[in-house]
Amino acid sequence: MQALWMVLAAFLFASMGVCVKIASAHFSSAELVFYRGIIGMVVLWLLARSQGVRLATRYPGMHAWRSLIGVTSLGAWFYAIAHLPLATAMTLNYMSSVWIAAFLVGGTLLAWRPTDAAARPALQGPLVLTVLAGFVGVVMMLRPSIGQSQEQVFAGVVGLLSGMSAAFAYMQVVALSRLGEPETRTVFYFAVGSTLAGGAALLLTGTSPWPGLAAGLWLLPIGVLAAGGQLCMTRAYAHARTQRGTLVVANLQYSGIVFAAFYGVLLFGDQIPPIGWLGMALIMGSGIVATVLRARAAPGAPAEEH
Repeated sequence: MQALWMVLAAFLFASMGVCVKIASAHFSSAELVFYRGIIGMVVLWLLARSQGVRLATRYPGMHAWRSLIGVTSLGAWFYAIAHLPLATAMTLNYMSSVWIAAFLVGGTLLAWRPTDAAARPALQGPLVLTVLAGFVGVVMMLRPSIGQSQEQVFAGVVGLLSGMSAAFAYMQVVALSRLGEPETRTVFYFAVGSTLAGGAALLLTGTSPWPGLAAGLWLLPIGVLAAGGQLCMTRAYAHARTQRGTLVVANLQYSGIVFAAFYGVLLFGDQIPPIGWLGMALIMGSGIVATVLRARAAPGAPAEEH
C-alpha cells in the first residue's frame, strides 16, 4: 500500500507542475510562491488541527533557515517549469539525491585532517561514480533542451540550482526530524516562509495585472496539490516499516518524472529527443543508487520534500 501512496504523491506533484506551467503565463514565479504559501498554510493548519499537532515550535531559527533554502528551491523550480519542458524541470529538481551524495563525498574529504592518528577516508567509489553519472545525465538532458536561446540556458542553470538547494532543505528536514518535529509542523512553517518571501519579492517587483477568474483559478490547485502530495508522501513513509519498504518508497518518487514527461508531451507538445530521454533515465538511475547508498549509511532518514 505504501508504494501506491508514493506513486499518488508523485502524480500530484507532477500535476502541480502542470498548473504552475499554465499559471506562469499570467503570474511571476514570486507570485506563484506567494499564493502557494497562503493556500498551503490554510490546508496545513486544517491538517494540523485534525491530527492534534500543535504548531508552536522550540526551534524557530531552524525552521527559518529551512524555509529560506526551501523557498529558494521552490522559486527556482517554478522558474524552470515556466521556461523549460516540464519533464526537464522536474528531473533537475529531483537531482537533490545526487547533490546529497556529492555533499557526503565532499564533506568527508573536507572534514579529514591528515594526521598519524586519522587514516585517509575511503574514496567512496560507488558514491563518486553515482555523482559523476548524474551530472553526465544532466549534460545529456540539457543539451537538446536548452539549445534554442540564452533564456533557456539560464533556466537550465536555475533548474539545476533548484535541485541543489532542495538537497540543503532536505538535510535541514532531517535535522528537524531528529529533534522530534512533526512533518506537518515543518511543512506549515515552510508555507509561512513561502508566503513571507513571496510577499517580500512582490513588494520589490510588483504584481501582474489580474488575468481574470478563469486564469486565477489555476492558483488554487497549486497549493492544494502540493499539500495533497506531501500528505500522500508522509503516509507512504509511515507505512514503510522496513528498510526495504523505505527504499522502494523513496525510489518510486521518480515516477513523478514519468508523469511529467507524459504531461509535457500530451498537454504542451514538448519534444524530447532520444539523448534527452537517455539523460533523464541516467539521472533517475543515479538518484536511485544514491538513495540506496545513503540509506545504508544512515537508515531511517525521512522523506524529501517538494
